[in-house]
Amino acid sequence: MDAKAKKLALRMLVHGVYIVGAGKGEGAIANGVTWLTQASFEPPLIMAAIRVDGRLHDAILESGAFSVNLVAAEQQEMVKTFFKPAETRGETINGYAFEPGPATGSPIFVDAPAWFEAQVRHSFHGGDHTVFVAEVVEAGVRDPEAKPLALHDTPWQYGG
Repeated sequence: MDAKAKKLALRMLVHGVYIVGAGKGEGAIANGVTWLTQASFEPPLIMAAIRVDGRLHDAILESGAFSVNLVAAEQQEMVKTFFKPAETRGETINGYAFEPGPATGSPIFVDAPAWFEAQVRHSFHGGDHTVFVAEVVEAGVRDPEAKPLALHDTPWQYGG
């Protein structure tokens, strides 16, 4: 296989950019995630691939749940702070205010135009990520007009 062609082809996949959170209170953690998609209508399932060597992965395993905070195209600076280690202080993570999700307690960012909470139903560990299949158990929309941030609209690359 041509390694360069493989890398370029995989980077052409279209991905959103999200802030995924897990844990509660001072134990809350959140990171930027791009490998996430809907997987079923009924029940409403999503799948998220989370790096195995991070605190977010451990928090999802421990809690069995996570939040997905959708970010708007103009929130690149916000999500950029979540691609480095998270620092939780009181009711903020990396300086952004969050509140506990009503269903799982996972962090919901007050600046996110939309969010949902999910309960893990299955997981598959393969390679350097675990794929979590989770059922959406609660959701909220603050700004239905927000244009979601897509990875191809940023200077970042994650794939290949």
